[in-house]
Amino acid sequence: MLSSPPRAAWRGLLAPGLATLVALAILCGLGIWQMRRLAWKEGLLATIAERTTATPVPIPDEAVWPTLRPDDYAYRHVTLTGTFEHGKEAHVFRPLEEARGPFHGLGDLVLTPLRLASGVHVIVNRGFVPMARLDPATRQAGQLAGTVTVTGLMREPEGRNPFTPNDDPAKNSWFTRDPRSIAKAYGVERVAPFTIDADASATPGGLPQGGETVLDIPNNHLSYALTWFGLAAGLVGVFGGYAWRKLHPAVP
Repeated sequence: MLSSPPRAAWRGLLAPGLATLVALAILCGLGIWQMRRLAWKEGLLATIAERTTATPVPIPDEAVWPTLRPDDYAYRHVTLTGTFEHGKEAHVFRPLEEARGPFHGLGDLVLTPLRLASGVHVIVNRGFVPMARLDPATRQAGQLAGTVTVTGLMREPEGRNPFTPNDDPAKNSWFTRDPRSIAKAYGVERVAPFTIDADASATPGGLPQGGETVLDIPNNHLSYALTWFGLAAGLVGVFGGYAWRKLHPAVP
């Protein structure tokens, strides 16, 4: 029969017990946070799927642009008509793995202002162009002239982080889809606060290669949550074993 552990043994568990409780609260909190992120991500993916497969609608009127929020319009399938200003196209670098069509490898996205009949501009991400074909002279067939109709997905301005290289407008070298920065560099006034990712339509000559929107967004929040909860359970088990040995040192 086990004897009652001395008070000193219980007191010896106070500090490690408090540390375990703090760590347990942190681990459980991270698990709960990931479950909330899971619900958010599933809602986001459902919204993206609904918007990208919907019938294209006209873009919002210029009058409401100042009040638009990305959550209200991101990935919405739209259509617009205007004239491309090819002399003001911006080349936005993209990693190798992001090209999604027959043309791939090292290259850029081509973002070109589309001037609407009202005089306002919407910058259109026309798609991917490999590095060897960035010079418009090598893809003249795709430099559409006159009035064109574009269908695609509305996208919010792309953010930067501490590791994003600086843009170099003088070299036409860009690293984010920021319509205002591009418009400012080219002297384009009345520009939309969003961009349009062109659909994968048949561009003469195949370039730029549309349909480059990344839609396979990872959703690993459940596995992250299970990891945190598993660590929490493991911590309880470890502390339980430690406490048992401290309270019953004579038990083999």
